[in-house]
Amino acid sequence: MPDHKQHQHQAQEQRPVPHSGWKAQTGMFLAVAFLAAGLCGALQPSTGIPPEVLQLTQFGPALAVAAVALLWPGRIRDRLMGTLPARSKGPAHHATRRPSSGNRAALLLTPALITALSAGGAVLTSGSLPVTSPQALAHPLTLLVTAQLIGACAEEIGWRCYLQPLLRTRFGPVTASALVGTAWGLWHVPALTQGPVYAAGFLAATIAMSVILGLALERVRSNRLLLAGGFHTLVNLGMLFVTDETSPAATPMVVFGAACLAAALPWVASARRAAATPDRITAATADGPR
Repeated sequence: MPDHKQHQHQAQEQRPVPHSGWKAQTGMFLAVAFLAAGLCGALQPSTGIPPEVLQLTQFGPALAVAAVALLWPGRIRDRLMGTLPARSKGPAHHATRRPSSGNRAALLLTPALITALSAGGAVLTSGSLPVTSPQALAHPLTLLVTAQLIGACAEEIGWRCYLQPLLRTRFGPVTASALVGTAWGLWHVPALTQGPVYAAGFLAATIAMSVILGLALERVRSNRLLLAGGFHTLVNLGMLFVTDETSPAATPMVVFGAACLAAALPWVASARRAAATPDRITAATADGPR
C-alpha cells in the first residue's frame, strides 16, 4: 500500500485504547459470567438436553459479554476484534509486529500434544491408558463434536474474545493470559470441589492453556473465535476419548495440568524470542548514521 496509507494504518493500530472503566467492565463480566453459568446449570434438567451433549453453563460468558455490551456499547466491537492498545513502554516495533500464520496451525496442533503428553503421563502413573471408543458413547460422534464446538465458542466469546483484550489494556500478554486462565479455572466451580490437589491440577491446566491461547491470538484480527473455540473443542475431545475426565481421582488431573504446562513452555519461549528480536523493517528504517 502507499506509504501514507501504511503510516496511517499503523497510527490507527498504535492509538491508545482508553483505560478508564476496565475494572468495572471486568467486574461486571465476571459477575454475570458466574451467575449466568449457575442459572443455566440450574435450568439444564428442564431443557431435556443431556449435560454430556451440551453444558448450558458454557453460555454464561457469552451472556456476560451481552450484558457488558449493553452498558459499554461503544467498546465492545474493538474488544471482540481483538484490538490491542499501544504499549506505553517497550520498543515501538512491538505494536506493529504481525502475527505469523504458523501460529494458527500450531495452536490447533497443540491439543494433540497435550493429549499425547496426558496419555503418556497416564501410562507412567497408572500403567494403563483409559481410552473411550466412539461406539461406546451414548450419542452420535457428530452430535458431540458439533455440541462441543458450539459450547466452546460460547465460552470463548467471553474468555479470549472479550476478557483477554480487555485485560491487555493494562497488562502484558502473559500476565493478561494468566489472569484470564485463573478466572476461567475458578469459573469451573464443580472442579474446585474435588479436593485441593485436583483443583490445583485443574487451575494449572486452565492457566497454561490460557497462556497458549493468549500468545497465539496476540494481534490476530480474524477468525479469533473459531481458533479459540477449535482449540478448546480439541482439548475437550482429547479429554473425552483419551483420559478419564469423569474420574474424581486427583492424579489424572495433575497429569493433565502438567501436560498443559509443558505444552505452554514453547509458546512462552517463542514469545520471549520474538520480543527480543528487532523487527527487520523497523531496524532497517531506524534513524542512525548514514
